[in-house]
Amino acid sequence: MPGGIAGRMWPVELASGPLAHFFIPETVAGNERSMSVTREKLISLLEPEVEMLGYELAELELNLGHGHGTLRLFIDSPEGITLEDCERVSHQVSGLLDVEDPIAADYNLEVSSPGADRKLVKPEHFDRFAGSMIKARLRRLVDGRRRIRGQLLGREGSRIAVRSEDVTVSVDLGDIETARLVPDWNEFLRAGTA
Repeated sequence: MPGGIAGRMWPVELASGPLAHFFIPETVAGNERSMSVTREKLISLLEPEVEMLGYELAELELNLGHGHGTLRLFIDSPEGITLEDCERVSHQVSGLLDVEDPIAADYNLEVSSPGADRKLVKPEHFDRFAGSMIKARLRRLVDGRRRIRGQLLGREGSRIAVRSEDVTVSVDLGDIETARLVPDWNEFLRAGTA
């Protein structure tokens, strides 16, 4: 019974009376796989399924805490994402996860759009959003900075260029801890009222 609790019933004779049964739990072999599930393994499993449905798996977050975890998928498409898109992907991915059972812990599956302040994770994201405002936290100092906020000028190979405070900073993708779009909320408000 992978992921569950196994044990044995041991009869114990009480001093004067009937036998009582106690359940003594023991560790179940096979639970090691839950400890070895990685974000990369889940992406390899789920990305083809999401792409088959016509969406991009923009990001995947796996948080397995004490007791209950969350598997969060962020999907995207050129037309944007609707609630129906999220439901469709959730239904398809749930079936695959039930069959493959890569996570031997309790978790909730959440599917949503990446949002206006989406993370930039893949090299292609830096191509697609060239010209946009971004903010990035770096793993190490680059030109005396650990944080950069500015206009993403583009990507060349494994490096991006960001125009920040009248200076162009070149950053290797491997030095980026996190990067996000910085939406112009005023533009969103204007677009919503037009």
